[in-house]
Amino acid sequence: MVVIGSKNVPAPGPGAAAYSASKAAMTQLARVAALEWGGDGIRINTVHPNAVFDTGLWTPEVLENRAKHYGLTVEQYKTNNVLKVEVTSHDVGELAAELCGSVFARTTGAQIPIDGGNDRVI
Repeated sequence: MVVIGSKNVPAPGPGAAAYSASKAAMTQLARVAALEWGGDGIRINTVHPNAVFDTGLWTPEVLENRAKHYGLTVEQYKTNNVLKVEVTSHDVGELAAELCGSVFARTTGAQIPIDGGNDRVI
């Protein structure tokens, strides 16, 4: 099982209290489930994405406004991480799928960021 968490769990930001709290609660639930179900061979891992802009939530207007707020272009905003790469929903999906396969067959209870490297989390 793969739970989709958020960068807001290890590095919350202002204005997102309800979102951060719900993702933190879900992460804690996944950790407990990993402990409780591991003996039955059920693996539970959590992925913590950040800045995934190719979803319906991120309209061009929202992206433009957020980038402007930080004094960045949209492209700079979309790659504002240590690796200077854009993280896509496809990237998150690939990681989630790999967590269900043999590569991670000996892993449970993990929390894995997929964010291009976030200086508030590293």
